[in-house]
Amino acid sequence: MSAGQLFGQALINGILISGIYALAASGLALAFGVVKFLNLAHGEFLMLAAYLGIFLFSSYGLDPLLMTPVVFTLFFILGAVYYKTLVKPVLKAGELNQLLLTFGISIFLQNLALILFGGTIRTISVPYRTHTISFWGINFGTARLLILLLSIVLLVGLYQVLQRTRVGRSIRAVSQEPEGAALVGIDSEAVYLIALGIAVGFASVAGMMLSIIFHAEPMVGFNFTLKGLAVVVMAGLGNVYGVIWASLILGISESFIGVYLPNGTGWSGAIFFLMILGGLIIRHSRVSEV
Repeated sequence: MSAGQLFGQALINGILISGIYALAASGLALAFGVVKFLNLAHGEFLMLAAYLGIFLFSSYGLDPLLMTPVVFTLFFILGAVYYKTLVKPVLKAGELNQLLLTFGISIFLQNLALILFGGTIRTISVPYRTHTISFWGINFGTARLLILLLSIVLLVGLYQVLQRTRVGRSIRAVSQEPEGAALVGIDSEAVYLIALGIAVGFASVAGMMLSIIFHAEPMVGFNFTLKGLAVVVMAGLGNVYGVIWASLILGISESFIGVYLPNGTGWSGAIFFLMILGGLIIRHSRVSEV
């Protein structure tokens, strides 16, 4: 492979993986932007969905991508229950209590997965997982390409809902001015429930995608929570619209580091720490200038 082809392959690989990052991070950004709630257990819903995708394919031969509408609906309901039973009671209890609660839920779900599924990495092999399409010496994995296209459709759909529907306008109103939204008759509690339901639903779709091209194991959700936080910090806390470009930066950076640096695979797994640090430094400098 020539230097140009290697560069192009690294670029394409980064773009292809950014779809999952964007889906996972958009839910995290939506929960924070609307509910003002930083959900450290966000990735564990992704992890549970990855296990579910593997179970559905292994036991019934159901393609995880085709099952995403059903799984999204199930996890939307789970997100609504999560809000009602656990999130709502601590919304006014302060950020530290919220972080401690969600961190505890994250640890609980990791250990529950360890008990139920063991620590063994689980994978599936859908028929198109190893299939590739080649252009000019650059390979496009069919599974990753399908996942990227589906991610784009879902994200565009989310943005259309936020911009063009009554529910979306209510979500934006509550996120920008909750007291003003209440004065015009918008039910903030219902909006919070819907927002967290969508956030958990998007995490589940990312998990179903993950089951096809990667694997499921108890800690995979925590890794995606960290990556999602990196994307959200880079895009701006609560900025759903900035998630796409921030996800592209993360995916492409990981890919190039993995290809061009010695032992790059290990270094690429830590790039999100640099993104978090860089995002915080940039935002702190802007605040200081003001």
